[in-house]
Amino acid sequence: MMPAVIRKRAHLLLVAALFATPPAMADRLANAVPGSVGFAADRLQRLSETLTAEIDKGTMPGVVLLIQRNDKVAYFEALGTLDPEKKTPMRKDAIFRIYSMSKPITTTAAMMLVEQGRLALVDPVHKYLPEFKDVKVGEEKPDKSLELVAPRRPMTIQDLMRHTSGLTYGFFGEGAVKKAYLAANLDAGDPTTAEFVERLAKLPLGYQPGTTWDYSHATDVLGRVVEVVAGKPLSQAFREMLFDPLGMTDTSFYLTDPGKYARLAEPFAGDRSIGAGAVLNDPREPRKYESGGGGLLSTVEDYARFLKMLANGGELDGKRYLSPKTVAYMTSDHMGDVIKRGPYDLVGPGYKFGLGFAVRSEAGVSPLAGSPGDFTWGGAAGTYFWVDPKEKMFVIYMMQAPGKRVPMRILLRDVVYAAMTE
Repeated sequence: MMPAVIRKRAHLLLVAALFATPPAMADRLANAVPGSVGFAADRLQRLSETLTAEIDKGTMPGVVLLIQRNDKVAYFEALGTLDPEKKTPMRKDAIFRIYSMSKPITTTAAMMLVEQGRLALVDPVHKYLPEFKDVKVGEEKPDKSLELVAPRRPMTIQDLMRHTSGLTYGFFGEGAVKKAYLAANLDAGDPTTAEFVERLAKLPLGYQPGTTWDYSHATDVLGRVVEVVAGKPLSQAFREMLFDPLGMTDTSFYLTDPGKYARLAEPFAGDRSIGAGAVLNDPREPRKYESGGGGLLSTVEDYARFLKMLANGGELDGKRYLSPKTVAYMTSDHMGDVIKRGPYDLVGPGYKFGLGFAVRSEAGVSPLAGSPGDFTWGGAAGTYFWVDPKEKMFVIYMMQAPGKRVPMRILLRDVVYAAMTE
């Protein structure tokens, strides 16, 4: 029989083990004293107060915000409520619909295939998806009718990555092609990813490929290309290529584990619209379609793993996902002076578009604080990130408040940079 003193010591060790942070988790987010990474503690407190004031005004239910600089976490807070109907407090491991923050993940997976020699940016899309072989361009006439003409060149994989494919979205903006997208009811029923893309290929393009930046279903098509090249469903490809190796355990297309339901962040009941006929989905109801352009769920901590890998030039914890040269190429200007901006320019002044991200091209011009070379994107429900290589910093902000996504991004940029002391 174990002596009492040994039993007591064993009990204390067991209790300590139960309440200690596992080493793997402790290494994921290394906290720092704000001053050691160039932030003023009182100004970070002002950041919390500013966000809390917005929550108190009813701007959004709650937020989770992480700031990492020099490989250390300067700020990581959960504020407000997770579910405004249930009044549950926000938590750091809350799960959010990240919508278009899926796009950088899909583009990264595709670039990994490029590095393996299985895909090339110059390849026409119809090489992998034959349904796009005979796609037409819809030219709108003065009477608002559409004339269908042949594209001057095929859309390429690069076009998909930089939104110059001629594809569009139907849930925002005006025009005959956008109306055709809405009328097509692309996600009617329960289509597979392949079926969704086949439906898309029957619609006209809004622009000649390679001429115009227009936000679009292009990354959904890119996700289907990844499926075809990888020979497996997009969720499985993501899991094997990125999520499992990076430790992104809460990132998925749907919430299939009932044990995670209580962590799902929700919007206000009156703030669920993300565009014409489009509202926030219920990810607890799985569908067959896996949208590489906007279908993922994630947490701040999971997405931090992904961004840290990119900020490190494609490597994390001794495993290389992309060459630093590839990351530099992805975060370069892929618009130049050739690609014009469409009428619904989401890139904004002072920014160009790379492969999967908007990339800052100038110190000024943009009304957003930042540095040349920073790359960024956000999601329709209110999530947002940027990576600032010059400052060795990235920021991830997650909320579910579609109606407030733009003003909160502006506010966030201003207050974060104002908290920096060097």
